[in-house]
Amino acid sequence: MVVNFIFILKAIIIGVVEGITEFLPVSSTGHMIIVGNLIGFKEGILPRTLYSKTYIDMFNMVIQLGAILAIIFLYWGKITDTFKDFWPTKPKSGFMFWFKIGVACIPAGVLGILFNDKIEEKLFYPMPVIAALIVGALWMIFAEKKYRRNFKTKSIDDITIRQAFVIGCFQCLALWPGMSRSASTIIGGWISGLSTVAAAEFSFFVAIPVMVGVTIISLSKHLVAVNAIQIIALAVGFIVSFIVALVVVDKFISFLKKRPMRVFAMYRIFVGVLLLILVFTNVVKF
Repeated sequence: MVVNFIFILKAIIIGVVEGITEFLPVSSTGHMIIVGNLIGFKEGILPRTLYSKTYIDMFNMVIQLGAILAIIFLYWGKITDTFKDFWPTKPKSGFMFWFKIGVACIPAGVLGILFNDKIEEKLFYPMPVIAALIVGALWMIFAEKKYRRNFKTKSIDDITIRQAFVIGCFQCLALWPGMSRSASTIIGGWISGLSTVAAAEFSFFVAIPVMVGVTIISLSKHLVAVNAIQIIALAVGFIVSFIVALVVVDKFISFLKKRPMRVFAMYRIFVGVLLLILVFTNVVKF
């Protein structure tokens, strides 16, 4: 009974981490890998009937859908409007909106399909994540200083196909866990001429097909028979990530209208350096 309670509690913690970090430029996958290792929500922990690698991988994918569901809920009005005015009879039709979302998904989608197994094998570990947190933070600081104020596009409805493709290319950086899909999209948006808010909102919509696709691919590989406690943990993690993401996304957009992104970059550097110190002083062992 105690083991099961601890297992559910860990699932709640990971759900909170996912809900907070999925749309912030700090990398949700990276944080789930690090926090999962720190609290023992990983393969090899006893009992192995609960902590199998296949189940942990599946859990991390499924709860990400909880956060994506929060975006669908928050932007339901915008989503339904695109389908009410769908036919491509004018530049801002729903068809063109989703076509540009599709264009932005292509680069990372192609690379992800080709190299997903190799990426999981080599990069889904704490040390590569720590490196990505720091490298991504430095890249954010440079890009914000150089490109943030040079924008012409303030609304996601005004994004061009070319801008969508450029953003999609930058999303490829997020295949390295720890870099952050949100950060990569926003940086790509800055460089292609989007305001920070427009880039962030575009990243939300791009996340819908990207994460659904990634989840389907991952589940096809990691789907495994689960027991009752694992099902409960999965449901609880999903619900928690959904609720937390609802709150975080709204606060994040309000923050971006007033404050610079380097706050998140400094957080990434702090966490990365702190973890390196803990690892090299043997306080934490991954």
